[in-house]
Amino acid sequence: MSLEITSVLVGVEDIARSKKFYAEGLGCSIVNDYPQFVMFKLGDGSSTFGLYPRATLAADAGVSPEGGGFSGMTLHYVVPNFERVDEVLAQAESAGGKIVKAASEAKWGKAGWFADPDGYLWKVASSGGR
Repeated sequence: MSLEITSVLVGVEDIARSKKFYAEGLGCSIVNDYPQFVMFKLGDGSSTFGLYPRATLAADAGVSPEGGGFSGMTLHYVVPNFERVDEVLAQAESAGGKIVKAASEAKWGKAGWFADPDGYLWKVASSGGR
């Protein structure tokens, strides 16, 4: 058996706020929009990305919704060049996200990190040149 990730769902505190961040702020296309669930289509070849109320998603999994700090999971967006790293980080920040690690160059490329309104961490990276 081989696994595929067909969708990533995250539990959020405020569906409307997170929907606005991802749809209006980052330009993600909405494919399903219900009061307690929003699903986005990301780029071609990517999994879908959904939002659920945090408590509801935790209950569905049979675990407590309490917790904080690093969840042990991050989301990554690989872009074609250094400039796009800066553009995505700026777009996330202007949409209400928080830059948690400014973009910097390394031997392999450039990367920076932002957190969405619920603290989910996204790494934006490019191994391509300028």
